[in-house]
Amino acid sequence: MRYLLDNAGQVWGYTREHLYLALVPLLVGLVIAVPVGTLVRRVPWLRRVTVTLSGLVYTVPSLALFVIIPPIVGIATIDPLNVIIALTLYSTALLVIAVPAALDSVPAAVLDSADAVGFGPLRRTLTVDLPLALPVFVSTLRVVVVTNIAMVSVGALVGVGGLGKLFTQGYQRDYPDEIIAGIIVTLVLALLFDRLVYLLGRAATPWVAKGAA
Repeated sequence: MRYLLDNAGQVWGYTREHLYLALVPLLVGLVIAVPVGTLVRRVPWLRRVTVTLSGLVYTVPSLALFVIIPPIVGIATIDPLNVIIALTLYSTALLVIAVPAALDSVPAAVLDSADAVGFGPLRRTLTVDLPLALPVFVSTLRVVVVTNIAMVSVGALVGVGGLGKLFTQGYQRDYPDEIIAGIIVTLVLALLFDRLVYLLGRAATPWVAKGAA
């Protein structure tokens, strides 16, 4: 705690960089995964292919991606875009599987009722399917946001990593206080954003709380 108090300015700077590197890939992954996941759900063989590809992407070590991406994209290894692209791949891989699974949780009777009253495919997806799938989807979204916050630190090994720099600097200087400070702040961020996503999910699905009551 003394290290955090004495170096509050530096830690805050690392924290802002950390959140930027963790949340931008999450948002990009959502933009990609929601429409793709919705579409592949309707095509069984394409859904299986998507699950397989997503699993393969997620098994690639993050450090390996940080080394592979720069020559492919044409950027420097220490460019923050390197970490953003890698975490976007991981985020999309998890979310694109979660979207069809969440949509599967919507009761068939509700879907039949929407069709019966004349809802078209697009209208039903936007106003019935996706809203009712939110409770299941939010559980995966919480995992992704916490995972991103944790994995950003690995980027410090290639010069970009937000709070991960506290780990590398602490190790290089044999200064455990700096490492522990990085662990504490990373854990606090993960807990805060996990709770934030949970509360946003509850706010977006008020009928769930009423049903439980």
